[in-house]
Amino acid sequence: MAHKIVLICTTLVMLFSVQAWSAENSKSDLKVKITDKIGSVTLMHNGKPIVVQRNQNPENTIIEDYALTSRNCPPFCVQPMNLLPGVTTIGELEMLDFLKRKSDGDKSLLIIDSRTPDWVAKGTIPTAINIPWTQLYRKSSSFEAFVVEGILTDRFGAKVEDGIWDFSNAKDLVMFCNGPWCGQSPTNIKTLVSMGYPAHKIFWYRGGMQAWNALGLTTVKP
Repeated sequence: MAHKIVLICTTLVMLFSVQAWSAENSKSDLKVKITDKIGSVTLMHNGKPIVVQRNQNPENTIIEDYALTSRNCPPFCVQPMNLLPGVTTIGELEMLDFLKRKSDGDKSLLIIDSRTPDWVAKGTIPTAINIPWTQLYRKSSSFEAFVVEGILTDRFGAKVEDGIWDFSNAKDLVMFCNGPWCGQSPTNIKTLVSMGYPAHKIFWYRGGMQAWNALGLTTVKP
């Protein structure tokens, strides 16, 4: 029941926030808007303002990296809409709200690109940090327990004492990867929940970079 109340409250906050910055951006003269009331959203990324908007060229097409339709499964299998009980799946408008909150200084959340660095180097969503799935997944050749502990404590705000984890003050995490066929953010999410990270503190942008690019939304390179 408590988790349902938290989810309802979070949804209401996001709704009111979206309405607020919709009003701020409603006078945009862009031809290709995000919604009929939202032309663009300005974010702070690495100390510099970044305007997130859709590509204005009506002839623009999706980039080659996301043009393939038939990747082998496994490993590139279609992910479910509801990944795990308690984890909230979000779309682009909810993602933009989280980005705006993060940009405005909300320290209670992190936007996490779960892809490997070679993918991130091609472009990512503004305000996101990179925590590759290979760092958290125990069976990965890159896994090191002390690195995971550092991520959980130094970056996520969790605490550990005598081997017992306390996630009561841990941050909300918004995770994404390459798209509905990508298992990198699902792997990070499943790994964290298996460690005891509260599922209701995790939000998953299932569309990922595939959907972000398909909509012509702004990306940045590290």
